[in-house]
Amino acid sequence: MKLLNFYIRYRLYLGLVLLALAIVVHIYTGFWPAFIIYLAAVISIVGHFLLGPLRLIQGYMEAGDMEGAEKILNAVQFPGLLIKPIRSVYYTLKGNIAMTRQDFDTAEKLMKKGIDLGAGSSIMQGSEGASLLQMGMLALQKNNFKQAESYIRQALRKGLPDKESQAAANLQMCSIMMNKREFRAAKDFFRKTKALNPSTPQIVDQIKQMEKYISRLPG
Repeated sequence: MKLLNFYIRYRLYLGLVLLALAIVVHIYTGFWPAFIIYLAAVISIVGHFLLGPLRLIQGYMEAGDMEGAEKILNAVQFPGLLIKPIRSVYYTLKGNIAMTRQDFDTAEKLMKKGIDLGAGSSIMQGSEGASLLQMGMLALQKNNFKQAESYIRQALRKGLPDKESQAAANLQMCSIMMNKREFRAAKDFFRKTKALNPSTPQIVDQIKQMEKYISRLPG
């Protein structure tokens, strides 16, 4: 794995070195002895621009090192050359980083671009719902309840990767329904949230707070 990560990080430079070596071999011995080196050089250089270094981000994201993850993303100088599924992940990750900085307008634009690019992609399956949920959260930050409801409903339809995300989505829908004074729907979403038995402290606390009011609602 370390060797693969090293190759991905320095793929372009290795490709250029191999290209220079292939040219030297070609000059002194002929094309066919240099062919394999040419091929390795082309694969490395083209792979750098079409695939990028996004595989390296996983470790940084798992460690919560957003600065390190951003450095990897900033190393992509020509995102338009990335193949479409990889470009979708690129913009989604850029949106996530913008969101951590509370730059909600930029985050929304980037994540929407990522969702649009990733529609129907096998790489984005399972993460599209999570991205839509984040878009819904962003809309709530801007008090755009109508847009938030649309995104969160889409997230629930597409499917969310874990119970904590599902609970968060249902809890936000409960809040939106309360704001719309659709109390029966609010209670239904609240029941769904509790049935998921979330363990995230923030969600558990929100459930406790909302429980004080939900039983008083008509409907």
